[in-house]
Amino acid sequence: MKFNAAPIIFLTAILLLSSCNNNNKQADQTPAEAKKNVVVNAPPFSSDSAYAYTQTQVDFGPRNMNSKAHDACGKWLIAKAKTLADTVYVQNFDVTAFDGKVLKCTNIIASFNPKATTRILLTSHWDCRPWADMDKIDRDKPIMSASDGASGCGTLMEVARAMKSKPGTLGVDIFFNDAEDYGYTGTLSDLVKVKNPAADNEDTYCIGAQYWCRNPHVPGYKADFGILLDMAAGHDAVFTRDGTSAYNAGWVQDMVWTNAQQIGFSNYFSNQNTPALTDDHFYINQLAKIPTIDIIAYDATSPSHLFPVYWHTHNDNMSVIDKNTLDAVGKTLLYTIYKYEAEHKSQ
Repeated sequence: MKFNAAPIIFLTAILLLSSCNNNNKQADQTPAEAKKNVVVNAPPFSSDSAYAYTQTQVDFGPRNMNSKAHDACGKWLIAKAKTLADTVYVQNFDVTAFDGKVLKCTNIIASFNPKATTRILLTSHWDCRPWADMDKIDRDKPIMSASDGASGCGTLMEVARAMKSKPGTLGVDIFFNDAEDYGYTGTLSDLVKVKNPAADNEDTYCIGAQYWCRNPHVPGYKADFGILLDMAAGHDAVFTRDGTSAYNAGWVQDMVWTNAQQIGFSNYFSNQNTPALTDDHFYINQLAKIPTIDIIAYDATSPSHLFPVYWHTHNDNMSVIDKNTLDAVGKTLLYTIYKYEAEHKSQ
């Protein structure tokens, strides 16, 4: 799914520079130069609802690319989004993957207040890993991706429901991106043949995000900042400050982490600095030039030394989903959205 995007030495340099760099970005990118104390009236977030939205996706079965389950889940996401958002954009496109297969991809963007110029981007991928390459059994079979995919979309769908219950004036775009997890790593060397050696790199991941960055749903699309969810639903999850987020969008990371800690979720949102990652946020930062962070679980004790033990295994099923974690992430997102709106109204 994602990798350490830089050696530890390079990461250290990034983190040393980030405090200075972030100060500049804060001044350049944050519209409100001086934050005032504001009253934040965010709508309630239901972890039960987010869990149910996650379960619905899993009930389709593994949503790996070109499968019937993928097609059915995509139709459900579009239909559900249309009941909540003001406008829903659908991007259908084909991409030839590293193994020569043509992937039928669908990006879904649910927009609130599409005419608003001040916008926030929220995103998560909805496809499944077609291999359990980190498992010991059935490694050639697709995984359920309950946390690594479905939970992010489930959380964002509940955020959409909450926003519909209390409309604001801020523009918010919820981007369900496709084909994030059809990427090559050395763990696939005994499972899949690479037909295009030039494609044997990190760019084989995050296909939907890369396509959207080059072909936004609205020409010239801009957002003040973005937040990516990935594996943000597991039991006792800890979200650290990954180096890619810190370097490219440090002020956003500071804002979101501070918000989470202010509303009582410091046990989930850690100030620990951890390796730079290549995930959807990497491309949104580099290609779309939108400062974007990743809320992603970190576990140095796991086999990958980065991600939870269920990552890319058949154990990524509903048993790993924790409503308490869904609650922490969902409430943090809503608080961030409505606080950002309140701050702009107070200017």
